[in-house]
Amino acid sequence: MSTLQDLQKADGAIFSENVPLTFNNDSFAMTQAFDGAIMCDRTSSGIIRVTGEDRLSFIHNQTTNKIQSLKSGQGCNTVFVNSTGRNIDLVTVLIKEEEILLLTSPQQNQPLIEWMDRYIFPFDKVKLEDITGQYTILSLIGNKAGEILSEWVEKSWLNDEKFNHHHLQIEGVELTLLVDSSLQIPGYTLLIPPEKNTTIWTKLTQKKITPMGTIGYEKLRILQGKPKPSAELTTDYNPLETGLWEAISFDKGCYIGQETIARLNTYKGVKQKLWGIKLKDKINPEENNLIMINEEKIGKITSYTDTEEGGFALGYIRTKAGGLGLQVTVNGVSGEVVNLSFVNHPSM
Repeated sequence: MSTLQDLQKADGAIFSENVPLTFNNDSFAMTQAFDGAIMCDRTSSGIIRVTGEDRLSFIHNQTTNKIQSLKSGQGCNTVFVNSTGRNIDLVTVLIKEEEILLLTSPQQNQPLIEWMDRYIFPFDKVKLEDITGQYTILSLIGNKAGEILSEWVEKSWLNDEKFNHHHLQIEGVELTLLVDSSLQIPGYTLLIPPEKNTTIWTKLTQKKITPMGTIGYEKLRILQGKPKPSAELTTDYNPLETGLWEAISFDKGCYIGQETIARLNTYKGVKQKLWGIKLKDKINPEENNLIMINEEKIGKITSYTDTEEGGFALGYIRTKAGGLGLQVTVNGVSGEVVNLSFVNHPSM
């Protein structure tokens, strides 16, 4: 019997640690990511199941967004921060009838469980379970993703609010459809039982959807400005500096790190911001990652990718130095500060 990896190899996949790095189609896949449709295997993402009567209030009190008012079938992005309001991870929350699913960044599932476990007290009715790998996660990204799914999925579900999710069947396979591509591009994410993932992969590839490996997805992530742990999401920065305002509620009451974040918002204390930097030539960020104006250091880049026009970087820049449209240099190459699709910086 063919496995999912067998099918992916047949589609040209080259693997690293069981993850498709590329399908030898990166340039074409990038052209399809917006006006067409691509499919990314994101099974390396972590999944945490939260159960128990107190699950809603517990996650509500652990993270930045308003969780307690969400109903079954709804969801949101939220940020786990430490006690001083610094980034740990950006997580997608799915509220189900009897459980909450937390979709974490890769390798963040166990650290987050250990972090949350510190705040479970003896009388709390909460149970945490690491179920990473118990679902195959496929993200369908692009304006035509809905068209590809329309044979199996009701139009009203495809047009539902972002982060809403539905239980459905495709060719007899029961799965979860999440209205979110994981990027600021239209699309959907499917959570599929691993024993049925070959059926879904086959049905989707028959629709001529373009597979994309992690190399292409990483390029998309950088161009969109989605932050990730070990790069933009570290304890060097807080979620306001990262521009994750849409994942923060300022009227939900107390949560871990809330006092610091509220103070930063109230007193306009954001000292640096995450921006995109469009560079006129390619660079080697390992040689020099400092963002400069003349001889003055104003920040540093955190992620980088080559593009046909030159290079593109993500980086934190001191607020007092300026923002959108600022002319800078990185590693001797000139560039311009640009907006990012995934994050935003409201005027303060």
